Amino acid sequence: MNISDVAKKTGLTSKAIRFYEEKGIVTPPLRSDNGYRSYSQKHLEELTLLRQARQVGFNLEECGELVNLFNDPGRHSADVKSRTLQKVADIERHIEELQAMRKHLLALAEACPGDDSADCPIIDNLSGCCHHKEKAKA
Repeated sequence: MNISDVAKKTGLTSKAIRFYEEKGIVTPPLRSDNGYRSYSQKHLEELTLLRQARQVGFNLEECGELVNLFNDPGRHSADVKSRTLQKVADIERHIEELQAMRKHLLALAEACPGDDSADCPIIDNLSGCCHHKEKAKA
């Protein structure tokens, strides 16, 4: 298969496929005499794994580990499960951080009059000061 065939079958762009090859995340394809890449079913499977792993939040390094596990006939499913559960814990932590940010932003918006005045509790809070009030006192 050539790179455009693989791109169509995996849902990745040719540019993304070359990037993953450059980073050493997937097995490098063989090159024909004219220098074109020649992909096998194994490459298709690695790239599909990589695309789907990225879609559920694995970063490039983690994807590389998953591709290595995919290619290791002696792998243990416990290793894959452990990495997956660690990713779930990372996502849950991130969700908690996002919820805290949302709550903070909603509280800031609630404190802001949202009118034509320059006084803005949102800016004051985010900047860590109340410079408008200090200028008024001077």
